[in-house]
Amino acid sequence: MAAGEPRDSGSYYFRFLPQRTFQCLSTQETTSRLRQWSMLGRVAAQAFGFDQTFQAYRKDDFVMAFFKDPNVIPNLKLLSDSSGQWITLGSEVKKIEATNVPCTQLSMSFFHRLYDEDIVRDDGHIIKCLDSFYDPFPISDELRKVLLVEDSEKYEIFSQADREEFLFCLFKHLCLGGALCQYEDVLNPYLETTKLIYKDLVRIPLACATLQQSLTNRHFLTFLWIRSGVMFMFYTTVTGWGKCLNSILSDYRFYCFYQFFILTSFYR
Repeated sequence: MAAGEPRDSGSYYFRFLPQRTFQCLSTQETTSRLRQWSMLGRVAAQAFGFDQTFQAYRKDDFVMAFFKDPNVIPNLKLLSDSSGQWITLGSEVKKIEATNVPCTQLSMSFFHRLYDEDIVRDDGHIIKCLDSFYDPFPISDELRKVLLVEDSEKYEIFSQADREEFLFCLFKHLCLGGALCQYEDVLNPYLETTKLIYKDLVRIPLACATLQQSLTNRHFLTFLWIRSGVMFMFYTTVTGWGKCLNSILSDYRFYCFYQFFILTSFYR
């Protein structure tokens, strides 16, 4: 916001952070896998900072303020359905729909049930099944069946709450891939890539002060576009403090607060 510019009470102001890079999407192994899954060039992440603490009850105001912000409109990337090319928002959004997305899962053991329920063999190979079709996805293994087919025998090994977790959503998108996806025969590439992206997007910084208490507040948004129809928006505000004695961390505490939501639809 320019000096002397009037500011509405309670308004949010955003800034684009092009210097914030995401190594998870640029490693050689990740790009190779995304290419195989027909997702290379159709996944992008951006970061934006903002100036106030996010409050859950104001999430709709927050999202609408984001799309109206003059620093967002010329910088936010969108994947055009018609051309398949990345474009910028370019104009003001008139309507939004935001849905909370939990991010409570902190371990890949979340997916161990795939082995326990005979979706994946002990050696990591995904068990095949009779070919079927779940528009627009072909299903030829038990993994895609448990991800997509609600009336399948083992669909309920992941509860509805499990399926709303960001970790699950990311894993599902990678497993299903793009239009020309070459599916994996083993589970590990999906798990490794999910973990890499998840860790890069969801971070927990710790503020540590020497000989005195220090308070740090950081506010930033991370956006991850996957394919053309889903945009994840990650908000993190972190308050942390620690105490160091004689340059050795002897006692510390930190507090991290997260809010996550998906923008499921928007209209210009």
